[in-house]
Amino acid sequence: MNAFLLLIPFLFIRFFLMGRFSKNALQRAAHFVPLLGFEKAAYLLYQLTTLLLIFYPLFLRITIINDWLFIAGAALYLLSNLLCLLASYAFAKPSANGLNTAGFYRFSRNPMYVAYFLFFLSIVLLTRSFPLLIILAVFQLAAHWIIRAEERWCLEQFGHSYQEYQSRVRRYF
Repeated sequence: MNAFLLLIPFLFIRFFLMGRFSKNALQRAAHFVPLLGFEKAAYLLYQLTTLLLIFYPLFLRITIINDWLFIAGAALYLLSNLLCLLASYAFAKPSANGLNTAGFYRFSRNPMYVAYFLFFLSIVLLTRSFPLLIILAVFQLAAHWIIRAEERWCLEQFGHSYQEYQSRVRRYF
C-alpha cells in the first residue's frame, strides 16, 4: 500500500472537519505570529519539512508485517488521528477571550503539534523509513521554535491569563 494514503484521514480532519467545527478555525490555524531572528529560519524549515512529510510518503510503501514495529505504528496511527480530531475540535472552540484551554488544551498547550508529531512518527514506523525520521526530527525542531514564538505572542495578547495557563499546563505533555 502506498504510504500517502495514510494522509487522507489526517488531511480530512485538519482541513475539512476543522473548518466545519468553526468558520474561522482554519484561518486561525493558518495564522503565523510575527517571528524574530532565528524563528524566521525555523519557519522556512518548518514549511519545507511539512511539504516533505506530506509528499515524501508518495514514494514509500507499507507492507503489513506482523511484528512489534508494525503493530506499534498502526496503534500510534489510530491514536494520533483521534488526538488530532479532538485537538482540532478544541482549537475550533476557544473561550470568549480567544484562548484555548479546554479539551486536550487542559493537558498540553500544543495538542495539535503533538498530534502532528505522533501522526508522522506512526508513518515513520509503518514505512520503516529512516529519511522520513530525519525529516520528522528537523520538522519537530523547527516546530519547537515556532511554538516558542506563538507563546511569546500569546503572552502579549492574553497577558496574565496566558501566564497562569503556562504555569498550569505543560508545553507538550
